[in-house]
Amino acid sequence: MGKGVLIVDDAEFMRMLLKKIIMSNGYFVAGEACDGNDAVEQYAQLKPELVTMDVVMPDKDGVEATKNIMMLDPGAKIIMCTAVGQQSIVMDAMKAGASGYIIKPFQALKVLEEINKVLN
Repeated sequence: MGKGVLIVDDAEFMRMLLKKIIMSNGYFVAGEACDGNDAVEQYAQLKPELVTMDVVMPDKDGVEATKNIMMLDPGAKIIMCTAVGQQSIVMDAMKAGASGYIIKPFQALKVLEEINKVLN
């Protein structure tokens, strides 16, 4: 089995899209979360090797969830998923401990390049 990935996005469509890209390239989807609170809980339970984290979500956004996960595991590998024009938020996420970012709409090649870069 490949490396476990936790996909975090409030939009089911985006989770499905990422899941398809990730699974078609030999990675294993350990779990899916629809908000930041769920992401932190699932991270603690599943301990995935990688998290793809949406920036804008209800309840707890991606930056806060990233901070919480980094407190649980300073070695966590988190890739932020952001729409064009959210560069300042991405910078906040990177300061919080994120390892990289991908831009929506997702391009499979870019997603895989970032995943490989962060995991290797």
